[in-house]
Amino acid sequence: MHVKTKWSAREIALMSIVAGLYVAVTWLVAPFAYGQIQLRLSEGFNHLAIFNKRYIIAISIGVFIANLTSPLGIIDVIFGTLGTLVMTSLSYWLAQKVETLWLKLTLSVLIDTVMMWSVALEQYWIFKLPFWLSYGWLAAGEFCSLLIGAILIYFLQKRVDLSN
Repeated sequence: MHVKTKWSAREIALMSIVAGLYVAVTWLVAPFAYGQIQLRLSEGFNHLAIFNKRYIIAISIGVFIANLTSPLGIIDVIFGTLGTLVMTSLSYWLAQKVETLWLKLTLSVLIDTVMMWSVALEQYWIFKLPFWLSYGWLAAGEFCSLLIGAILIYFLQKRVDLSN
């Protein structure tokens, strides 16, 4: 089995575009992208990971950059990025085991929503916010963002092959 060690210029460009879009959309809705109640619409890009592993890196870089302005500071840069790396990797891995696009997107929505426990834990440690209340609000916002993203990605995949 051959392990790919280099990305093509096209792949780097695609990764850069996705990372940049993630940052731009996050900062565009910044008042709603951070805090106990979040509607981070850029999380809809997480679904791209089900199509190609390169998007795991692209989205993680986007989260890293976007979280540089997070009220949680460096903790969110580190743990938010690691959480994204884990959730998008899980989504990619599980998506390889199912056939239908809707099921892949559903898995991605569920995994990413459940994984918001890590952000709730950050808020508990830093701001002393109640864990379960924070988790509930974060999971609800994540679910809404991911649902919107899933619908958009579903129709986009009908026109553009996102796996290439």
